[in-house]
Amino acid sequence: MKKIELEIVALSHSITQTHSYAVVLGELNGLRRLPIVIGGFEAQAIAVALERMQPSRPLTHDLMKNFMNAFNVELMEIIISDLQEGIFYSKLVCISEHDTVEIDSRTSDALALAVRFGCPIYTYDHILESAGILMEDTGKKRKSDIQVEEPSAVTSDASREELSKLNLEELHTLLNDVLEQEDYIRAISIRDEINKRK
Repeated sequence: MKKIELEIVALSHSITQTHSYAVVLGELNGLRRLPIVIGGFEAQAIAVALERMQPSRPLTHDLMKNFMNAFNVELMEIIISDLQEGIFYSKLVCISEHDTVEIDSRTSDALALAVRFGCPIYTYDHILESAGILMEDTGKKRKSDIQVEEPSAVTSDASREELSKLNLEELHTLLNDVLEQEDYIRAISIRDEINKRK
C-alpha cells in the first residue's frame, strides 16, 4: 500500500469535564484532514514539543527519546496503520545499527515522539477515505505555523440529538460551515453522524 505523508496542522481543544482534544493532521500537497481525538496529557505532550518548550524535568516522551538516543535507536517514521471501531492504530518504525523494528503504539504517543524526533508521519489512503475530512480549495496559501484553536464546546448529547434531526444535505452544509470556522471537534461529530447514515 502506498503511504501518504501527513503533517500536524492544528491542535484543537475543548474545555469540558472530560477535557477532550483533537490533533488535526493534514495531507501534504492535498486537501484532506485527519482529526484524531486524544487525551489531555497527550495533547500537552504534543504542544510542548511543537512550541519547543523546555520543561525543568523530562516528560515521558522526552525520557523515551533520551532512552532511544542512549542506545542508538532512531525513530525513522510513524505510520497510522489501521482504524477499527473509531480507534486509530499506529506503528513506530525504529532503526538501530543492526535492525529495523516496527513497534505498536497509541497514535497520540506516536505523534508526540514524531514531533520530538522530527520524523515523517504517514497513513494509508483507505484511512483518509474513511475518517478524513476534505477541505475545499479556497485558493488561500496554507499556513506553515501550527494553529492552536480557542476553546469551544464539545458536542453534547443535546447537540447530537439536534444533528440526528438534520437531513444529509443539511449535515453537509453544516460540516462545511464548521470547517470554515476550523472547529474540528464539532466537525468530527458531524462527520460521524453522516457516516452513520451511509
